[in-house]
Amino acid sequence: MSRQHFDSLDFKILEMLSKNARKPFLEIARETNVSGAAIHQRIQKLTSLGVIKGFESIIDPSAVGYDTCAYVGFILNDPTKFDSVVEVLTSMPEVVEVHYTTGQYDILVKIFAHNNSHLLELLRGKLQELGGGRTETLISFKEVVNRPLPINIENVD
Repeated sequence: MSRQHFDSLDFKILEMLSKNARKPFLEIARETNVSGAAIHQRIQKLTSLGVIKGFESIIDPSAVGYDTCAYVGFILNDPTKFDSVVEVLTSMPEVVEVHYTTGQYDILVKIFAHNNSHLLELLRGKLQELGGGRTETLISFKEVVNRPLPINIENVD
């Protein structure tokens, strides 16, 4: 998507929604001194342009039984297997992110497992069956930073 031109109101809306996706439109309108209808139209425009891709609830993985987070890097021997590997990864509910990357890995995957034993089952099961190359697994002990994308409203207009 090419970069669009946005004004300071668009950036202020994005900044507010990135901090709290459930912030009511009327509250945004009040804080920006704009009508609720105008805010609704702006958010619709930002959504239709693909700038806002959706709204999500962030759930604590350990609260629902996923205590192990790991990153698995795939080094494919045969690059033509990329699509079939991604298809299998996409079918696994424990896989929450798949990235096509440069550098050491062809694919980098974020995966949640109930515990280390469950992770080992996944690695020895579907992931090993993918074949086509080698993997490297990194276990995350703790997420220390997770913040919204910085929305820079300075130097706008």
